[in-house]
Amino acid sequence: MNTPPKKPGPPKGTRKVPNSGGSRKGRPNKVTKALKEMIQDALTEVGGSDYLVEQAKENPTAFMTLLGRTLPKDLNVDTKGPVTVIVDTGVPRG
Repeated sequence: MNTPPKKPGPPKGTRKVPNSGGSRKGRPNKVTKALKEMIQDALTEVGGSDYLVEQAKENPTAFMTLLGRTLPKDLNVDTKGPVTVIVDTGVPRG
């Protein structure tokens, strides 16, 4: 009983799985895109930036949360000196 020699292969459990397709990395799915469009339409309907200014004054905590979620998570800034960031919510402190 002659059995042919086995072909060498990768160690068990390390086999590469072929790309299963799908979208490019970082590309929003259709639901996310549609949801963003609905939010933008609703914002336009209630007054756009004027409404956001009103919300910043009346609900600064919620507005700052929204701002934090929309800003880039990683800012790569090359500066030669100190940087000052001023956030004015229109709400007096103290």
